[in-house]
Amino acid sequence: MEDTAEEQHEPKKSKKAKKDSRTATQKFLASLREIAIIVVIALIVSTALKAWVVRSFYIPSASMEDTLQIDDRIMVNQLPFAHPKRGSIVVFNDPGGWLPPGTAEEYKPNPFLEFVGLAPSNAGQQLIKRVIGVGGDHVECCDDQGRIMVNGVAIDETYIKPGAPPSEVEFSVDVPQGHYWVMGDNRSNSADSRFNGDSEGGPFVPEDEVVGTVFVISWPTNRFSWVTAPDTFDKVPDPS
Repeated sequence: MEDTAEEQHEPKKSKKAKKDSRTATQKFLASLREIAIIVVIALIVSTALKAWVVRSFYIPSASMEDTLQIDDRIMVNQLPFAHPKRGSIVVFNDPGGWLPPGTAEEYKPNPFLEFVGLAPSNAGQQLIKRVIGVGGDHVECCDDQGRIMVNGVAIDETYIKPGAPPSEVEFSVDVPQGHYWVMGDNRSNSADSRFNGDSEGGPFVPEDEVVGTVFVISWPTNRFSWVTAPDTFDKVPDPS
């Protein structure tokens, strides 16, 4: 009879075990659903941020040294009301003919990670320069001390690569409204507005070609720093 009694209890234990197993499976599936929802939301937010707010870029050239170094990762503010001003560093699309045909991409991030904003884009297909003149400004090189002049005021450019002159070529331009005159900080190694007068897009960068304004160097960690417009242009008057 004892054996019979034990056999009668086994179905109850089996039912309880099955119920516990179903409960554990349901909890596991619920956890997976929660994780999937979180991942999807994170991807949506990341993609939205990249599309409308912040985007990461990789620096492929030396044209902005020593401010920006090759292999730096930067973050760019893409908000439409964050208009660049004199001294801002901007990322912009090629206005036309600034980049040679077939510009090589040495940096090739994972396409999916780049799309969702988790890997920096290669700025080799765009350009990064500093805004020297905005619409209406008169920009020229140079005064008797070799300094760039904006609206008749000479500027002391502390951000230029040490040893580089403000400009090795003379110029005198009036910046059209809705455009920018831009130059690299490494003046001796920057194909900027000074050298694109005969390019298809001309020497000025249209506002609608500007991707955004650089606001932070995010990588490597030993170079992390906020990027702001210098006080170089504080005494420059508005264009007359």
